[in-house]
Order: sequence, then C-alpha cells, then structure tokens
Amino acid sequence: MLNVKKSLEIEARAASRLIIWTDCDREGENIGFEIISVCRAVNPNLAKFSEITFQSVNRAIQNLGQPDEKLNNAVDVRSELDLRIGAAFTRFQTLRLQKVFPEVLSQTLISYGSCQFPTLGFVVERYKAIENFIPEQFWKIKVFHEIENCVVEFHWRRVRLFDQLVCQVLHEKLLEKYEAFVKSVKSRMKSKWRPLPLDTVELEKLASRKLRLNAKETMRLAEKLYTSGFISYPRTETNIFPKELDLRPLVQMQTVDPNWGEFAMRVVTNGPTPRQGKKSDQAHPPIHPTKYAPNLDGNEKRVYEFIVRHFLACCDKDAKGTETIVDINIADEEFTASGLIILERNYLEVYPYDKWSDKEMPNYQQNQVFQPTSIDMVDGETSPPPLLTEADLIALMEKHGIGTDATHADHIETIKSRLYVGLQETRFVPGELGMGLVEGYDSMGFQMSKPNLRSEFEADLKRICDGTKDPKLVLKEQVGKYRNVFVEALKQASKIDVALGKFLNETPQTPVDVAIPDVPQMDSSIMKCPSCGSDIIIKSKRDNKGLYASCQGYPDCRECIWFPDPVKKAEVLDEKCTVCEGAPRKIKFTFAPRSYSPLLPDEFTTCIAGCDSFFMETLDIRALRAKPKGNLSTSHDSGFSSSNNNSSNSNRGFTPASSSATRIVLTNRSNLQAPQNAPPFRNRSEPQSSIFSSQTQRNSFTPTASVHPNFNQNFKNREGTQSNVNPLQNLQPTFNRNSSFQNFRNNDNRNSTYQNNRSNDPCNGNSNNIVCNCNLDAIKLTVRKEGPNTGRQFYKCSKHQHESCNFFLWADDDEKQSLSSNRTGVDNNSGFNNFSQSNNFSQPNWNRSDFGSFPERNSFSQQSSFTPFERRENFSDEENERIVCNCGIEAKKLTTLKEGANKGREFYTCPKIREEQCGYFQWVDEISVNNRGNNIQRRGASRGRGGRGSSRGQNRGDRGGLKRKGSEGETGPKRKCGLCGEYGHDRRNCPNT
Repeated sequence: MLNVKKSLEIEARAASRLIIWTDCDREGENIGFEIISVCRAVNPNLAKFSEITFQSVNRAIQNLGQPDEKLNNAVDVRSELDLRIGAAFTRFQTLRLQKVFPEVLSQTLISYGSCQFPTLGFVVERYKAIENFIPEQFWKIKVFHEIENCVVEFHWRRVRLFDQLVCQVLHEKLLEKYEAFVKSVKSRMKSKWRPLPLDTVELEKLASRKLRLNAKETMRLAEKLYTSGFISYPRTETNIFPKELDLRPLVQMQTVDPNWGEFAMRVVTNGPTPRQGKKSDQAHPPIHPTKYAPNLDGNEKRVYEFIVRHFLACCDKDAKGTETIVDINIADEEFTASGLIILERNYLEVYPYDKWSDKEMPNYQQNQVFQPTSIDMVDGETSPPPLLTEADLIALMEKHGIGTDATHADHIETIKSRLYVGLQETRFVPGELGMGLVEGYDSMGFQMSKPNLRSEFEADLKRICDGTKDPKLVLKEQVGKYRNVFVEALKQASKIDVALGKFLNETPQTPVDVAIPDVPQMDSSIMKCPSCGSDIIIKSKRDNKGLYASCQGYPDCRECIWFPDPVKKAEVLDEKCTVCEGAPRKIKFTFAPRSYSPLLPDEFTTCIAGCDSFFMETLDIRALRAKPKGNLSTSHDSGFSSSNNNSSNSNRGFTPASSSATRIVLTNRSNLQAPQNAPPFRNRSEPQSSIFSSQTQRNSFTPTASVHPNFNQNFKNREGTQSNVNPLQNLQPTFNRNSSFQNFRNNDNRNSTYQNNRSNDPCNGNSNNIVCNCNLDAIKLTVRKEGPNTGRQFYKCSKHQHESCNFFLWADDDEKQSLSSNRTGVDNNSGFNNFSQSNNFSQPNWNRSDFGSFPERNSFSQQSSFTPFERRENFSDEENERIVCNCGIEAKKLTTLKEGANKGREFYTCPKIREEQCGYFQWVDEISVNNRGNNIQRRGASRGRGGRGSSRGQNRGDRGGLKRKGSEGETGPKRKCGLCGEYGHDRRNCPNT
C-alpha cells in the first residue's frame, strides 16, 4: 500500500482537480476519504458511478459531487469497534484456553468476532434444536379417487390429529357414509413470478443450492469474471435496475449463443421488462452480464451461465397457468385437491433452476356425488428441522443484519477454518470447540452467540449514514455494552473452561499467570466496593485516554474514582495496605514526566482507600469509601480533595481522635452552617483554596466556631424586623493573637432558641472523641508537606470531599489549650446584635502567630459565650497581601531548579495542574511596592470566598476581594516575560527564544 500512497502523492502534485472514483457505498466512501487525506492539497469532487461502461462513466463525469462524510464515519466506527472487540476477546480466549487445554489447544488461535460468533450461534442453535427435539406421533385421513386413468388425492382440512382415538372415530364415520359431495369447483389464473434481479446474497444462496458451490468459491469466480469484464460488480445489495441503464444492448449480446440465443432474441423483440425489487445500495446495479463469453469452462462457465440465464429470465415475463381447486364433503369432513395446467412457460424456457409442472385434474362438476376409491387413516411422526445449509445460513445472516453481502462468505469461511463448525455433506454441524465456546458464554448469562448486539450496531450504522445519530455516541454506547460483557467474561472465565472440557474430553488446567495486555485482569481487584460488595478494578476510559477505578457492579453501583490525565498507568500490586479496613491492595501509579514534580516522583505507590489523603489532594480525587481502622464513623468515607494540594508520602494512616473532656463541634469559618433557607455564605462556583496547596497558602487557614445544625430558628435583625437570614450571615469575623471571646445575643428570644435545641446537641454528650460539624467522629491525620507544619497532626471531617463540612483542628492545640469559661463583653464593632443565653459556650484564645489552631475541648458553663474573632489590623505588608493568578485563586510560590541564570530565583505561578493552568507567571523579586498590579490583593479587602475581609455582607460576588484582569473598571498590568524582561508576553511565547 505504500507504493499506492506514493503514486497518489506524485499524481496529486501535478493535478489541478481530484475526482474520487471509488465505489459509492460505505467502504468506497471510506477509501475515498483516505485518498483525500493523501491528496489534501487539491479540491476533491466525487464521481458517482455504478458500472464500468462508457455510458456510466460519462454520466458520472457529468454529475460530480462531494464525498459523503456520513458514510465514511459509519465505516470508521465499524472498523474501530470490530478491531477493539475482536482483539480483546481473541486475546482473552487464546491466551487463556491455550494454557487451560495445553494438549488440544496449545497451538490454536481461538478468535472472536462480533459477526463470526453470531454466525456460529446460528449453527449451534439449529443443532441443539435437533438434538433436543422430541418427536410426536400423529394420525391423519387421506381420500383417493381414481377416474379416467388419473388418481386424485384429496387432503384433509384438519391436516392431522395427535389423538389416535379421535381420528379413528372420525375415520369410521367416513367409512359409514362413504360418499363424497363436490362442494365447489374453482378455476383461476395462476402465475409463477420470474426471479428478481440478482444481488450478492441471492447469488451466494442460489449457487449453493443449484450449482453446489460454496459462497467463498462462488465469490472468487464472480470476482474473476468481473475483472475480466464479463459481468458487473458482484458485490451489491441492489435488486432494482436503474431507469437510466439501457438493458437492450446487454440482452442483444447474448443472441449469438446456441443455448439461449433464440430466447434472448425474443426478449429483444418484446423489449426487456425486468422485475423490480425493493433494495438499492445506491452504489452498484444488480449483477448482470456485460460481455458475451463463449470460451469459459469449468465452474467459471457454470457461474457465468447462471448469471446470464438469471438476467434473461428476470427480463422476460412470468409463467402463466390455470389452477383448478375442488372441495368435497364426506360426513361433514372437508377435503380439497388441486390441479394445474401451464399455459405459457415464458421465463421457464431459459431458467431450468425453477420447477413448475402440470398436475392433471379431472373435470369435476359442482354438486356432483361420487364414491371415493379409498379412505385411509395413516400415522406419522413429527420431524426436527434439518441442519443448516450454506444458503440457509446466509439467509439467516441477512435477516438479522449480521455482516454485509460482501462479508457473509468470509465469516462462514472463518468459522470453518477455526474448526468451530464442519460440514456433513452440504450441511453445517458445530465442532467441539464451537459448541464449548457458545455454551460457556451462554452459562454466564450472555447472548454472545445471538444476533441482538450486532443487529443493534448495524441499525446504528444505518442511522449514522442517515445523519440521525452521532458516530461518537454510537461508538461510546457499543463499546460500553461489549466492555460490560468482557469484564464479566474475565470474571466468570472458568465457566468456559468447564464447558469446553466437556466437549474436548480434557480436564481443564488451572491457568498460571495468563497475562492479557491492556485489559483488566481477573485478579486485579483493588478492594471490595463499600456500597455493594463487588470488586473495585482499574479500567480504561471510553476514549482510551485515561484510567479510573470503578465498581464491577456498574450500572447498579456507580462507585468510582476518575484519575486525572497525567496518570498514564495504574498497576495493582500484591502489597496490601495495613491501615485501611479490608486490606485494600496498593497501586503503582506512573505519571506523565514531571507532572507532579517536585511533589511526587513519576512513579509512586500508594493506597486509594483513604489513608493517603495528601495523595488524594495532589491528584484532586476523593478516596473510595473503605472504612479506616479505628473508632471512626462507619457510614462515611474520609476522602477530600483540592486541585492545589500535593503529597509525597503514601504511608499516612487514620488515627482516631481522643480527648479528655467533652466533645466539641468546630469548623473553619468558611463552612459556617447556615439555618434552613438561609443564603449561602459563598458562591459554590468560586474556587476554594486548599490549606495544603502551596507555600503561599500554607498558613492561611482561619478557624472559627460553627452554628449547630439545629440552630435554625428565625431571628430579628438590628432594626427589629423578622427575618430568616442566618444570624451569622453578616458576621465580621475578627482575629487577635490574644483575643478573648465576647458574647453576642439577640434582643429577643434570648433564652429560648439555643436552650430549646440543647437537648439534642451532641456537645452535651459524655463522649471524649473529637467530632466535626456533622456530629461524627473526626479523623486524625499528619501533615507531610515540607514546611513549618511538617509532622504536625490535625483533625478533619471523616466524610469524602463532596460531603465534608470542612472541619479542622490542630491536634497539638487540643493537648495544650482548653476553652475559657470567662464570659466576655460585647464586641460593638462586630456588626451583630447581642445574643444571650443561659447556656453558651466560650470560644478559645488564639496564641499562634500563624493564625493559631483549635483547642481540644470546650468547658461549658452556665454563663459562657460564643463570639466571633476580633479583626486583626496589625498585619505586615507581606502578611496582609496575597498573590492571585488569572484564575482568581491564590498563586503558589516555587523556586527555579533548572541550571542557568535564574537558578534559585523564586516565582509565582498558577496552582492548578499543568493542563488547566491559566499561564500566570511573576518573579517574586520583581514585585515592587508601587507596581503590584491587580494580582496582589489586600487581606483586609472586601470579603467573599475565603478572604479575611471586614465586611462580610458587602461585595459578596468579588471572590474574596479579587478583581480579575479585564474586569469592569480595571485594567491589569501587562504580562512580563521572565526571559527577556519585555512586557506583553510570557516565557512560553517569547519571540526572542
């Protein structure tokens, strides 16, 4: 094919116009688009033609058009699906069964195809129908009448009875009467239709029945006749001659033949009137002779003669005759007989492959009475259907849409060459291997040998050609169907072993290390699904461009983890995790080079069941819901994620938190629990910065107290009007390193709301465990990222990322601090009404310069208080500012490691993964006080999501005070290149490099 490609390229360079002169069916369009891709420099036009004749070629030149991309898409989808399905199942069957049955199948290719397997299924189904058939005896009555040297048999209208006694009673009744009354005599004209124009399927079937040639040999001979110019293209689905095709010259060519020349002359004289079918592929006309061939011999001559005779027969007239039907009555039982007189044989004169003979009928008269010659009761037995002939098999394939006219013979030949079937005289019998495979898949509950899957696919291909269905959607749906079957087949492969062992008379061996590349292994289960108990395995995404871990119970169970694109390989190891419950197996991940550098190496081994939360954050994935060992909640998993988080250690475990006092309910201030129907504290669509994402974010976490979930009563605002707004909605959280806690109270309902709900508050329990805002036991983790908090332990919510309440508490503060029981005064600057209750709890003091940490416990008193933090106004410039990228999230600070002039120089960049980065870049040392731009935000600016603003209720949509470049009213500074120092571009598109 390389020579063909080179020839096309050579010719295309000198050509001014490209005409695609391939077949006008799907395959031809597909080849045409391949030619176009090679000759891309010219403008393609399509010449539609259906035969190699002067008239057809001239007509095609005059009616050029554009290639049909829909037909091309259909072939591409079919080719890809056939390749993927065939490769996967063939490798599975061959690699496994060669080891399971080494004595019989060690050198055998055990192929699978989405067309060849249903073809095998037809043969097996018919064989099993015969094998399981139970014959049943029946009885019937025959009446004979001999007159004028003619014996007429009258057939019983009941046909037959399966009850001997009943039939015997009726027979005796007839014998008593023994007189026949002619009820009616009808005569009518009857025609025997001439054959339809010949298409490929009919050629294969008729050649098998009439010439005793198999389909493969028939098509080989037809191809040879076509290339010699004697017949038209033999691969066609059309049985309608186009109106523009002049048939008279084609018939005229055959008038010189001594066998059918006279008949051909009569057709020319009367004018050819071909019978029209209903099928057309819009590509080729029906098969017909294009030139007279007197010097052929052997089977080639027989095939040519059949095509000529069929063509002449379909161009002539139907055979005509007169049919006489006589109905008689004997003792109220009805019988009938018929006779035939042929008046005009017409096409039968040239077409010996059809039989239609006279059947003499005496001249009966209506109301005539006669005595039958005999009235007999005979018995018989039902018989099973016969084995399939090749013609029968092709008919079934066509009926169910298995293969095409051009591929039927190939599929049949394939199952014969694989020894799936054999021939008994001219009929198909399944072989041991074929029977074993079909019964093995059937025992799994799959209809692999049935035509349903392939028929649906062929129907979808037609919809693609019609433009009513998207090719990508068809491929996605079909691959999904076969993938589910394939995964289950791997799981239940032993059933195929058992079925084959029965037919091969060999004991199945236990397969050892049967590797099947690029497909899930049977022993590749990571863990049991916490939702349904099925296996969790690694799978490829439908576009084969990524991996994910999914439950085998899909679609009933949808538990899964989608790995990001940098994950190129995930190998399930035998090593098991000793931290997570159920001992899930660890996975060796291979990433795209430097995707997570320097945070993770390109190869990394870890557990994905939840113990390695920093790995989860690095990849922005959630953990599977494996229950970690320890005194933790069993109804939720512990996964959480952030696109900016990174980790480099895989051996972090869950440790249940413990405390010596009462349970506490705390959260970070970005997750204050609002009462029912209250507005959200922040827009969920805004980006959320991670507490472990980068150097600039490491210590930016700000803790506050939370509102209990039951704290959802109505409150009055400052003006005294009734409102359902969250009492903390307009809270201005303030912070002071040495802050004490101040109370807040509502002017009304001051002793009712909290007290009424206090009976259900988990804070009143006696448990010593740390609990989150969900009222569940928190989990204890350890910071592994390099920085001032490395090795420090903390508590967090045990739920996965989508359900987490964002609870956070440093463990060492839990050991050092306790809640203050002193009641403090009201913070008038907080913007809140006072709120007093008989049982309030106090907020902790914060004594860390890096925004401190949570205490371990609250000491409850009758007059304690719950207050917001004081606002911290004494930030340094560096502490009071943050660098944001063009995405509107806090940038991360990195250090140049590459050898060169900038080695060791620090810079800010977008914290997202490489594929999602906005391209922001800024050298740290180039940020001046007077030229800070819009990417530098004050930490006291208007508070939105995650900011430390002074006006919670203002500028809510400003993303924590962030003004993105290009926003209304502002113009950001031009981007400065880190290589040449010029503005207007960055280092990625620097024109000086």
